[in-house]
Amino acid sequence: QVQLVESGGGLVQPGGSLRLSCAASGDIFSSLSVGWYRQAPGKERQLVARFRSAGTLWYSEPVKGRFTISRDNTKNSIYLQMDGLKSEDTAVYYCNRYPAILPWGQGTQVTVSS
Repeated sequence: QVQLVESGGGLVQPGGSLRLSCAASGDIFSSLSVGWYRQAPGKERQLVARFRSAGTLWYSEPVKGRFTISRDNTKNSIYLQMDGLKSEDTAVYYCNRYPAILPWGQGTQVTVSS
C-alpha cells in the first residue's frame, strides 16, 4: 500500500518561509497530477497547489505568487516552498494525487504566528 510522508512544517513568524517535503513509498508522482492540500482548524481540506497531468501548475488564489510546488521524480517526492507566510496559512499540510485517491499521510503542521 502506498504511503505518503509529509515533513518540514513548524512554527514561523509572519513573512517567513518554510519548505515542505512529501515522500511516497512508490513511483506514484511522475507524470501524474499530484499536489498539496491543507486543512485549517474547523475547515475542510482544500487543494492549494498541484501539477496538472500536462505538466502545468495550478495554485489557489490565496497562495498564488507566494507558494511554489516542485517535484523530484528520482526521489518520488514533491515539495512546497512557502514564502511570505501569513497567519491564514496556518494548517496541516498534506500531499496526495489529484483527485485525492490515495490514503492520507499524517500531514505536517504549519503554524504562522508572531
